[in-house]
Amino acid sequence: MYRTLLASLLIFSVTLLQQAAAAVQFAKTGEFSRDTVQNIARELAKRPFKTVPTPVPESIKNLTYDQYRAIRYRPEKAIWAEDAVPYRMQMFHRGFYYSEPVEIALVEGDQATHLAYDPEQFTLDNRFEFNLPLEDIGYAGLRLHTPLNKPSVWDELVVFQGASYFRSLGRDQVYGLSARGLALKTGAAEGEEFPVFKAFWVEKPSNLANSVVVHALLDSKSVTGAYRFTIRPGVNTVMDVQATLFPRVNLTKVGLAPGTSMYYFSLNGREQIDDFRPEVHDSDGLLMVNGRGERLWRPLANPASLQISAFLDTSPIGFGLIQRNRNYAQYQDLEAHYEKRPTLWVEPLGDWGRGAVVLTEIPTNAEIHDNIVAFWQPAEPIAAGSQYSYSYRLTWGVEPRLQPGEVRVQATRSGRADVASATPRRLFVVDYNIPVPSDDKPSMLPTARLFSSAGTTRNLVVRENPVNNGYRVSFEFDPQEETLSELRLELHFDDQRPAETWLYRWTAR
Repeated sequence: MYRTLLASLLIFSVTLLQQAAAAVQFAKTGEFSRDTVQNIARELAKRPFKTVPTPVPESIKNLTYDQYRAIRYRPEKAIWAEDAVPYRMQMFHRGFYYSEPVEIALVEGDQATHLAYDPEQFTLDNRFEFNLPLEDIGYAGLRLHTPLNKPSVWDELVVFQGASYFRSLGRDQVYGLSARGLALKTGAAEGEEFPVFKAFWVEKPSNLANSVVVHALLDSKSVTGAYRFTIRPGVNTVMDVQATLFPRVNLTKVGLAPGTSMYYFSLNGREQIDDFRPEVHDSDGLLMVNGRGERLWRPLANPASLQISAFLDTSPIGFGLIQRNRNYAQYQDLEAHYEKRPTLWVEPLGDWGRGAVVLTEIPTNAEIHDNIVAFWQPAEPIAAGSQYSYSYRLTWGVEPRLQPGEVRVQATRSGRADVASATPRRLFVVDYNIPVPSDDKPSMLPTARLFSSAGTTRNLVVRENPVNNGYRVSFEFDPQEETLSELRLELHFDDQRPAETWLYRWTAR
């Protein structure tokens, strides 16, 4: 009987090994170089897109949110936990929304080692009665830890989980908005296409490393891609991203370096809101520094219907979704702490040529939905069968610093212009401040110039704001039966100091 049991166990073990080997398609054990993922993506793009059925085992097939949250990674099992390196890695279990498997390999030197799923890496809350699978089912993603805030605490630094989504944060911040590897057909009538990071290769850092490198393979019906992330934590966490795309089809609705955030309401746009908090958002504006060096500030909106805006540019300096208001009093949320949500700033490395920063704003009635997307869309399609490489830097933390004396938009407020009037005129109040003071404060008030694509404006007033040591500009806007108008407000100083240009899309609700 002992021999029979032993033979059965050996057969079962061999079967599991065969299943594990069969499941590994990309992140295999073997030689690895900087060209490995790019070569895989190039060859993958030559074949028609297909999804390999990877059913979730029955024991975890229909997990609820609470059940999935009950599966926790054991910190003591973290990759490199026993090594004297400044980073540790944990994996996410499959289940709930994260049913698709993700392959992971560890890279040391020029060798990659496939990381097989092991149920012993996880604990399960004993309130729930289900078993974790034994076979190599892969993972749902990964996260990296480092002592970001305190030398003795391993803080979560970055998460890769779900399609091509990833997120990070700077020191003393909490998670907010996310980035993606690529956006395809965002806001298109035929529906959005979501590429997926199918496999990751994570390089083991050295003992004194100030960065960690993650490689990723992207795949979708329209395109494959190879990505290399060099991640450096700090007050601002910086990621240098090198990406190469191999389109299967002509990419006409493609978004590079996309960011995804949530904007519910703020001091501007509270007409339909019944909430004790003054503001609720992960980001409150889109900041752009165009190829001419002009800083453009566009407050975000929660529109009544889908809105897509395109800001044409050539060789942009940077753009990003910004959380500008850092005052707790403006949120009054002891749990969400929106004042601590990171900004995501994108800096193209190299010349991105002609294109547009595209902003998509989707209606939402709750803060649980990400309804804001911003990315760069090249002017020309990316041709099928081509190889398209580009690089950029992502900064997670506070927004880019201005030079001393530069003027920026601090806040946007709006409300009804005249309670006695039957016309729906709106009053806009835009506050400007100088975040980095200089010795040469302007001696005269700036001149404001206001433009509207439809409707009329009046009562444009500029005055000093002694509370913020800046300026307040107010004006009234009358839509005159129009349903949409683009507004543009500029400040001009006698000493030619730069000031952000305020952009706003007004829509009838």
